[in-house]
Amino acid sequence: MRIAVSILAITLCLFLMQAAGRIGLSRLLARYALIADSIQAADEAARLSPSDPEIHRARAAVATHLQMHAEAVSSLEIASRLRQRDDVLWLELGNAREEVGDTKGALAALDQAVRWAPYYAHTHWQRGNLLLRMGRLDEAFAELRTAAAANRNYLPNLIDLAWGISKGDVDRTEELIALKDDDQRVAFIQFLTQKRQFRGAYNLWSTVADVRQPHLFNGGFEEPLVFDGVELGRWVFANDHKNKLAIDVSQKFTGTRSFQITFDGDWNPGTPLLSQTVLVDPSKTYRVSFTLKTKDLVTGGPPLFTVSDATTNQLLGKSENFPSTESWRMLSFTFTSLATTEAAVIRLRRNNCDESPCPIFGVLWLDEINIQSADSSNPER
Repeated sequence: MRIAVSILAITLCLFLMQAAGRIGLSRLLARYALIADSIQAADEAARLSPSDPEIHRARAAVATHLQMHAEAVSSLEIASRLRQRDDVLWLELGNAREEVGDTKGALAALDQAVRWAPYYAHTHWQRGNLLLRMGRLDEAFAELRTAAAANRNYLPNLIDLAWGISKGDVDRTEELIALKDDDQRVAFIQFLTQKRQFRGAYNLWSTVADVRQPHLFNGGFEEPLVFDGVELGRWVFANDHKNKLAIDVSQKFTGTRSFQITFDGDWNPGTPLLSQTVLVDPSKTYRVSFTLKTKDLVTGGPPLFTVSDATTNQLLGKSENFPSTESWRMLSFTFTSLATTEAAVIRLRRNNCDESPCPIFGVLWLDEINIQSADSSNPER
């Protein structure tokens, strides 16, 4: 009895050693096949370990690289049968089947990927893209929206796809995205602003905030400053000069605070310190008013406000140079939009100096920056 058990144990040990050797050799051949693009090595690896899904996956990768797409499909079909719960294998099989023109089979594979990973964004995103290429638009965007809901990193791609499919139609894009919350709306507003679609961006912004046109947000600096976000509806600050900027509760013209800028010598005349994009009507005159005070302001290139067309950057108007004044002083200037203007950008800049370098020192406070139609008596801020 003991002899029989010993023989059985030795046989099992030898079998396991042989199996381990075969597995190790097949993995080594698979790695070599991937490095050398050798389908022969991949075939031998699959012969040695026919039940190893990674070996068949490696063979598929080699076949794909060699443009042997039908062989890649065959290997991935074996791999996915051996490891049915692996969503990545099903995705790869779907891509391989589509490569050989089998879109029905590709969709079946991606159905399995979604089945085994229903809460992951990447499976829905891949399936949605396949449906889109198949022309099944409604089903495609339902999947793409599911992916974006599971992972917000897909939202910009969803917006971009919808924009392309709609050929730049704002309403159709919004319909395809099916905006559900303010975060999605803000992302779409940001996209539209980057596309210089200011009218659509503003109309959408009006659903998020109670605003009227023209409207300059937070002109009195009573609300917290937001350093990241959409271009519309906030002040945009120069990244390299944020340490110069602050809210001051001790100095204010009205309200409880003002905007303080401390100059320590460095400010490139070509760099605006702050700006805001404002929607305007074409061929219309507007008035921008603001209050300021300074302390020990010394420079050969004094600050000023400019207004430019948001699309062409053509200068529409500018203020006088900021004076040195230790008491609050109100200034204003007008600008007229072009026939094609949809939005204007108000910027705090400085004049060029006659000599270089052109330092600036001192402190500037701003408050109550407003814009209104030149024929209106009710400023918007």
